[in-house]
Amino acid sequence: MRTSVIGFPRIGRNRELKFASEKYFKGEISEKELLATADTIKKENLLSQKEAGITYISSNDFSFYDNVLDTAVLFNVIPKRYRELKLSPLDTYFAMARGYQGENGNVKALAMKKWFNTNYHYLVPEIDDDTKIELVGKKPLEDFEAASRIGVNTKTAITGPFTFLKLTRFTGAKTAVDFADALINAYVKLLKELEKKGEGLIEFDEPGLVTDLTTGDIDLFKKIYTAILENKGSVKVLLQTYFGDIRDIYDEVIRLDFDAIGLDFVEGVKTQELVKSFPKGKVLFAGLVNGKNIWKNDYSKTLATLNGLKADEIVLGTSCSLLHVPYTLEGETGLENDCKAHFSFALEKLSELTELGELFGTDFEKDERFIKNKVLHAGRKNFEDSAVRAAVAAIKPEDYERLPKFEEREKIQKEKFNLPLFPTTTIGSFPQTADVRKNRLEFKKGLRSKEEYTEYNKTKIRECIRLQEEIGLDVIVHGEFERNDMVEYFGENLSGFLFTRNAWVQSYGTRCVKPAIIWGDVARKKPITVEWSKFAKSCTDKPVKGMLTGPVTILNWSFPREDISIKESTLQIALAIRDEVLDLEKNGISVIQIDEAALREKLPLRKADWYSEYLDWAIPAFRLVHSKVRPETQIHTHMCYSEFTDIIPAIDAMDADVITFEASRSDLLILDALRENNFKTEVGPGVYDIHSPRVPSVDEIVTALTKMREKIEDRKLWVNPDCGLKTRGEEETVKSLKNLVAAAKIIRGQA
Repeated sequence: MRTSVIGFPRIGRNRELKFASEKYFKGEISEKELLATADTIKKENLLSQKEAGITYISSNDFSFYDNVLDTAVLFNVIPKRYRELKLSPLDTYFAMARGYQGENGNVKALAMKKWFNTNYHYLVPEIDDDTKIELVGKKPLEDFEAASRIGVNTKTAITGPFTFLKLTRFTGAKTAVDFADALINAYVKLLKELEKKGEGLIEFDEPGLVTDLTTGDIDLFKKIYTAILENKGSVKVLLQTYFGDIRDIYDEVIRLDFDAIGLDFVEGVKTQELVKSFPKGKVLFAGLVNGKNIWKNDYSKTLATLNGLKADEIVLGTSCSLLHVPYTLEGETGLENDCKAHFSFALEKLSELTELGELFGTDFEKDERFIKNKVLHAGRKNFEDSAVRAAVAAIKPEDYERLPKFEEREKIQKEKFNLPLFPTTTIGSFPQTADVRKNRLEFKKGLRSKEEYTEYNKTKIRECIRLQEEIGLDVIVHGEFERNDMVEYFGENLSGFLFTRNAWVQSYGTRCVKPAIIWGDVARKKPITVEWSKFAKSCTDKPVKGMLTGPVTILNWSFPREDISIKESTLQIALAIRDEVLDLEKNGISVIQIDEAALREKLPLRKADWYSEYLDWAIPAFRLVHSKVRPETQIHTHMCYSEFTDIIPAIDAMDADVITFEASRSDLLILDALRENNFKTEVGPGVYDIHSPRVPSVDEIVTALTKMREKIEDRKLWVNPDCGLKTRGEEETVKSLKNLVAAAKIIRGQA
């Protein structure tokens, strides 16, 4: 059986792209050296897949920052403010991704949003009425040729035109329909250029098809692909979908002249039902190897599904790009072998594809590889905790409700804290400098005693608090110098988690995360943050926030178990974090932030499933964490880059006292939704973007706050950055926060 991979991790085996890119940003290496690193990564990726025996390998899946951004640049969708910087093509690209502040100008980056239901972020293209869409780039052509030179015949993968238009922000009066013809012409030209180079198969990635589609969406899709397929020449076209099923448009898809159709059998609830009518003469690319989780494939289930398919030709593939899993298990010597045996990262999934392809159509039940896989899936040891399961079973409806109601708590807290209008704070973390990381690493390796490690962190906390007092912030944080990651740090102090050494996954650009693995039932072993928060509180008279990660985010930013539901796993985590909340309160911490940065990530892509499959338990899970605290304890939460406007009522139902979230890159679009839904929670829309190195001016922040005041009552508005400051440099952080406080004072004077 032939096999296919939609995409492969592009950060490199050891995050080579991250480190090279960051050196380039600092001027430490040349563009030529950065391009050489990229070429090395692309070559290794291609050859690894070829050596594994993969039939259809993607080129153009590599990106310096994001594939959607690549597509925008390819077709000249470059807003005027970036063109006016007069930078090199590569630096213009990075200015769109990161923002720019220098002698050529000062511009913010494009908005950034979550990529469907993943923890990956894409850059939102912008099209204004004067945008001239045309093929101006050569990246897909160059990547195809580069692969050919090393003997790898690839399919060219590219973000499809429908999904591209659906993800784009139109800043003028024109809409997607107005630009469809120009985009069609640009894609057709690309097909013809690839045909000249000898390309035989083009993969159009269209995850937008798995979402709720309107009649207008379906008409737009049909218009686009009718025109493209009429002009495809000798090139064959694969329509590749993932992250769900295409129930709204399946009948239209199979009637169009696609040579092959890729469907997701992992997250596609209705895919097996749909393919009962799969047409003759087309190739089915069956996504049966999970591209988003790290557990080994269950060969029994996969082969049973394959045997039930009626398509004339079937290609076995990944359910989505392997971008969402780590590169390889090689080198993970810290994992015990009986645990490691259950995992499969990107490189290992290639072997799974090949083995499954070889087993299909044979008497596989007698094959040693099949028998070994079956035994592996028969069970795991040491992952159940009867006390944890009993605690979850004992949760009562009243455990989800906090009393008194919000309005009464708000009055109590206003009187207790006596904060000024527009109180200032940060989201939690401060820059994790090289010396901070060195202290943590040396302690972990046994090169520094616990006493030395602790005293160093206390010194950093004192300095951080003193700095915040000097800057003039109203609610202080301790800086989180003891934490490696907002999920891993808590997981290390909870039972039921496993951790890797090098299992990095790209979140956006050069930002990589190392998700924990939820191996078994979860419980708190001992207090986690209490001593650090107590110490921080002793260093200042100002309120100090206790900083915790919420249960939904811990679940969503980990690789979850597949043997129990994510609801049950999340409730286990919620009970563990509740213990920490109550211990913080007992020790005098009266402001507690419970971050739910990833609340939206597991939200079903179809609105009909939002509550029945997710929000009906995810929101109560958050309330379970804080429902038992006293009225005067102020509960904050924070949410990262995502689209929240359509779930505002659910966010309000979390019943926090204050919520902070990203707003700077999205031009404060969420504010209208807050007002329309009579949002009761106090809010801190981020006034500047921490994912960019640029320092916002006082005037810029004043302008943002002025806009916020038009939509949010003064007494409910907080002033803060849009996320934690962990990844930023110290100098830019201090300058930005000083400007933030200065802007807040100006606005207070106007109130």
